[in-house]
Amino acid sequence: MVYYPQVCISEPSCPIHLVGKTGQAVEISIHTPSPYICANCEQILPDWKQQQFLWVVVVLQQSQYPLEEMTIETEQEKEKLREKFMRFGCDVAFNLRDRGYLTDLIDPRTGYPLLSHSGLVPHDDTAVAQALLKYPAIQNKCHVLVHPQWGTAVYPSVMLSEAPPEIIESVTKAIAPMHGWIQV
Repeated sequence: MVYYPQVCISEPSCPIHLVGKTGQAVEISIHTPSPYICANCEQILPDWKQQQFLWVVVVLQQSQYPLEEMTIETEQEKEKLREKFMRFGCDVAFNLRDRGYLTDLIDPRTGYPLLSHSGLVPHDDTAVAQALLKYPAIQNKCHVLVHPQWGTAVYPSVMLSEAPPEIIESVTKAIAPMHGWIQV
């Protein structure tokens, strides 16, 4: 099992702070893999054999509602945030893939990769965000992250890439405005 030290590209960019057209905040940070990902990488992403370096991109979107209760509004909000992440994540992933870097995003609903074959083990975005960011989480019907400013009004998502952090950061910052996210 390989353990990497935690990485922040540079102080101002860790995390990347963005805001959407509706005023909802977005935080994006790049990390070395959690112990869970290190131990289960080939079971999560069986196509990714012997990756020497792997980076985890955590995308946190602020929700309009706290997400610990299952209501019609929160389920609709989760679906809206999932779709926003999937559009953004696909653009980032394909840009990095076009540059020759293996990259994938995890579907937050299923826990399985979107662009690679699914493995035997699903990925838990909330658990990985909790492990990498050291944020607390609560367990009720689902695992809910607790953000220091947003409380449970946070929707975590994850991308994985072998691209160097500087390139991930550059591509992320270039693509974010196309999705209505501007840097603050």
